[in-house]
Amino acid sequence: MKNIKVAGFGGQGVMMFGQLLAYCSTHDELNSLWFPSYGPETRGGTANCSVIISKKPINSPVFRDADHLVAFNEPSLTKFQHFLRPNGLILYNSSLIKSTVSSKNGLVVGVPINDIASELGNPQVANMVMLGAYMQLSNLFSNDTIAKVLKKFLGERKAHLFDLNIDAISAGRHYIIEQGIQYA
Repeated sequence: MKNIKVAGFGGQGVMMFGQLLAYCSTHDELNSLWFPSYGPETRGGTANCSVIISKKPINSPVFRDADHLVAFNEPSLTKFQHFLRPNGLILYNSSLIKSTVSSKNGLVVGVPINDIASELGNPQVANMVMLGAYMQLSNLFSNDTIAKVLKKFLGERKAHLFDLNIDAISAGRHYIIEQGIQYA
């Protein structure tokens, strides 16, 4: 079982990130649960979600300690970094989080997702850059699974965004590969 906390500001794509993890799990015939939590504002307020992925039935959507924390901003990192299980992973947005990040419980990896997304020509795909980095580190799902789930998630109305999102996911994966970082 993997307990994953994804957190950031509203509008950063935190919920989409979590939903895609849950849908990829279902696609691969695993049990999954996505549990969103919003602050009082939609954009700019706090947003986080918990995702549980398991081969066994999931009894509760609530967990205290995460195996993995994906932090899109500094307030989210500050709030959740102390709830990491031993041998965990903290993946954070180094475009926005400039302070030194460390953990005695696991691997800490910064990815400049906003910078990479801007290089791709669309800052709005920063969450997909993060998803690619996370997939490379966690090795949870194949590229094929992600592509199939993303295509279905976007639907016909947003099908024109598919290639851009796949490029962003690939850029996140390649960043981790280029840095020589391994976790899973």
